Amino acid sequence: MNIFETDDNSTPLTEEEKMQLQAKWVTTRAELNELEAKGIAEAEIWLLKTKKDILCEEFIKTLHKKMFGNVWKWAGMFRKTERNIGVVPYEIQPKLRILFDDIKFWITNKTFSEKEIAVRFHHRLVQIHPFPNGNGRISRIMADLLMRKSGQQSLNWGSDDLTKISELRKEYITALQAADRGNYKPLLNFVKR
Repeated sequence: MNIFETDDNSTPLTEEEKMQLQAKWVTTRAELNELEAKGIAEAEIWLLKTKKDILCEEFIKTLHKKMFGNVWKWAGMFRKTERNIGVVPYEIQPKLRILFDDIKFWITNKTFSEKEIAVRFHHRLVQIHPFPNGNGRISRIMADLLMRKSGQQSLNWGSDDLTKISELRKEYITALQAADRGNYKPLLNFVKR
């Protein structure tokens, strides 16, 4: 597969974003996936040590940079172009502030269970789509962080890599689309397996 060829539901990069690949030796999708996976693993080690407030813009940008900074020059920066998913770029920051405030309110007032708050957080973060790429991955990590901060286990996203085309990914995308329509049950069922 061509390094920049997208699958069924991936967000395509602009030509300018593609030019900001840091590792010029990467020529295949497999090499790109491997390099990104290495950065994500390093970011997860950093997460074990950090005690920062996760519900703020500074944290999510820092986490994205830690995950993808060895791959993309734009890592940790909000996208500047419109996509096939997500809010328009000038709404990213206000929508994130609203989301973080909603999550804090739901936690304080026990509006939903911890699991449902994390699932709703994940979904809304994917809907906002703040970065050029890596939004699903950072949204899953952020939801898991929220669970761990509340003393719960991480959510079960399945054993497969959700970035690869698979039946599990199709089920995940279908559950996200149901959440777009206000039905969170399929996404809650997905993470309970």
